[in-house]
Amino acid sequence: MTPTTGLDAVIFDYNGVIGLQPTRSQWLRLARTASWPDDDLTGFQRAFWSAHEPYDAGQLSDMAYWARVLGSHPGPRLLHELLSADTDMWTGTDERVLAVLHRVRRTGLPMVLLSNAPRHLSEVLDTHHWQQLMTRTLYSARLELCKPDPAAYHHALAAIGARNPERVLFVDDRADNCHAARSLGLTALHYTGRPADLEAALLPTA
Repeated sequence: MTPTTGLDAVIFDYNGVIGLQPTRSQWLRLARTASWPDDDLTGFQRAFWSAHEPYDAGQLSDMAYWARVLGSHPGPRLLHELLSADTDMWTGTDERVLAVLHRVRRTGLPMVLLSNAPRHLSEVLDTHHWQQLMTRTLYSARLELCKPDPAAYHHALAAIGARNPERVLFVDDRADNCHAARSLGLTALHYTGRPADLEAALLPTA
């Protein structure tokens, strides 16, 4: 993407952009907490994701979500352990990306977070220091809808008062979310783990 200085705002995804993807050891820790067989991590991940969209959209409680994953209701103690291991997977951040965001903040460009995240994770993320970089933070569980639903993007545009979507850059690691943004007139960057791409898109050249 060519360097852009005519943007009115930028909308960031969290996981896969600011947030690091979970490691295999983190997945294994969660699977073992759930008493899932070590030799069936793929099966656990399939169960984990199978009900995650309604969980992200605020339609399932923590208990209801994990009951679907496990096939039975966990007790309060196990639920606490599952939430702790789950949260640990999604709270690591890419310091290279945050360094770019600090530089963008100094330019005065408004930044909005638009993340598909369940309520308990959003509450943890709200406590993190990098939140001060954001003008607004929007989470699917609070909006009660997930990307790539067009309404999610409209909420983000409204949050920054954007009148011209073409002057708003949307950054996400998922191609389908970027495609949805482009269909609404936004400029989109499909992020593939290269902070240099963010620099080129968001920071004016000398």
